Amino acid sequence: MNDKEDNMILYGVPISQPVRAVIWTLLLKGQDFELIMINPGSKGDMGSRHPNYLRKSPSGTIPCIEERRTGFVLSEAHAILCYLCRKNSWHDLYPSELRTRAKIDSYLHYHHRGARDASLGLFAPKVRKDLNIPELIQTISISLVTRTIKVLESAWLAESPFLAGKEMTIADIAAYVEIGQLHPRFTNLFDFNPYPNVCTWLDRMANVEHHDNVHASLLALGQIDKKSPTIEDIKNANKMGHALINKILGR
Repeated sequence: MNDKEDNMILYGVPISQPVRAVIWTLLLKGQDFELIMINPGSKGDMGSRHPNYLRKSPSGTIPCIEERRTGFVLSEAHAILCYLCRKNSWHDLYPSELRTRAKIDSYLHYHHRGARDASLGLFAPKVRKDLNIPELIQTISISLVTRTIKVLESAWLAESPFLAGKEMTIADIAAYVEIGQLHPRFTNLFDFNPYPNVCTWLDRMANVEHHDNVHASLLALGQIDKKSPTIEDIKNANKMGHALINKILGR
């Protein structure tokens, strides 16, 4: 990893979908960073609801980045991804060509009431029971993510290997961390068989560098369709994922 003056802190946990998107992007680009574990929803010292963290991320969400040199902080994964790509001229992941970038932005906006519901309707009810997500909300979210996968199948991935064209971009990374987590190789929470284009894309993304490293915490958690993980299972998966990231970064 490159030792840059502007070495950055990333706050979050590896099992978090948007945190994984930022981790994957940083690893792909060889960007040095420090991952500091922040427990989502907790008011404890290392929790996302603690006053110290809320000063950095007023919404109390993860991920959040902090630049050591400048003190600049930024939350929201998609804002972080776009910022990093613009700052570092990562045009392979966020092309400067106007229409391609607009298509990526279009997906990133669409994501929040589509693929993101994979977590709210399917993943969170298994691993974040403290949220007490009402059954109606879960049902609506499952409907939304199913509709999104149908749209990806019939439109976004019907004529190109990736969401914005022939090359992978941050749109694919953002989509995969949400949708891919449902695959049998991980949690096994969704039947992808009716969607061959999506299945091919999922396999293609699974071959991208650092895929297994980024998703090690999910692999440790295993399939949770029949039995929800315990709090201890989740903690251990996060710790294992964190340790692996540190190993890759030489920490």
